[in-house]
Amino acid sequence: MLKRLPLLCAALLALAACSHDSDTGNAVEPATPAATSSVEATPAASAAAPAQAEPAAAESLAPAAATTAAPDEAPAQAATASAAPAAAAVPFVDNGKWVEGRNYFRIDPAQPTSHPGKIEVTEVFSYGCPACNGFHSTVQRIAETLPPNAVMNYLAASFRPDENWPVYQRAFYAAQALGVVGKTHDAMFDATWKTGETATYNLKGTGLKPRDAWPTIEDLAKFYAKFGVDPKEFVGVANSFSVNTQMKRADDLMKAYGVDSTPTMIVNGKYRYTAGSAGGYAQAIELTQWLVAKEAAGK
Repeated sequence: MLKRLPLLCAALLALAACSHDSDTGNAVEPATPAATSSVEATPAASAAAPAQAEPAAAESLAPAAATTAAPDEAPAQAATASAAPAAAAVPFVDNGKWVEGRNYFRIDPAQPTSHPGKIEVTEVFSYGCPACNGFHSTVQRIAETLPPNAVMNYLAASFRPDENWPVYQRAFYAAQALGVVGKTHDAMFDATWKTGETATYNLKGTGLKPRDAWPTIEDLAKFYAKFGVDPKEFVGVANSFSVNTQMKRADDLMKAYGVDSTPTMIVNGKYRYTAGSAGGYAQAIELTQWLVAKEAAGK
């Protein structure tokens, strides 16, 4: 039994959803494969906290940084890591299965998107988020099932500095600026949650590593070097004004979306939902398809 404890702890950690709002009410979602941790909770206890219910409505925020990026600037939301064959569009049928305010939540005001003529599906995530790692294969499936009129994006969050998220956010936008995120996105999840190469958590199930053992941007540069990026160049880009701007824009856009936990999905800057509000991982795929169809139908 004692030999199984580390594996059990690691499994619980992988199911933990990550939240930055400890003042919202908590409710258990029966079909949700996630639990919630708050900023104030100790890292070791965060995996055992109950799932957080989606708020009844999105925050109405529209900071200037959420506007569409200029042509010479990379958008806050990165294009999908790998192109997948487009799936056939699903016709929009409203049979009452998906209920606004329960399964998904309207973003008011709706936020601008970065791909004119396309319906954007965005995952708000962090490489340091155990629940995002658990949800990653579902996001891949969502990307694979998007029709030709839709595009997959990613928005890196930083609201858990107590779990080293800002350094992962900085690395993501540096990789995006250097054009390697398509090759490194999946690998970063593996290095953080499988091999432990870029991990802030002790994967043996003992919570966070000591703070002085957390990976730095220089440490992450060594990981990206495996994909042909010069470490010095990576660090320089990661600390550049452009990436700092991207990080600020991402934080502002996340607030405008009303996101308070990860992973959270956004459709076309108008709708927000989680696996919990959808009813589970498989339902999140179905809800995504339905909301994309709803947007395409102009409903």
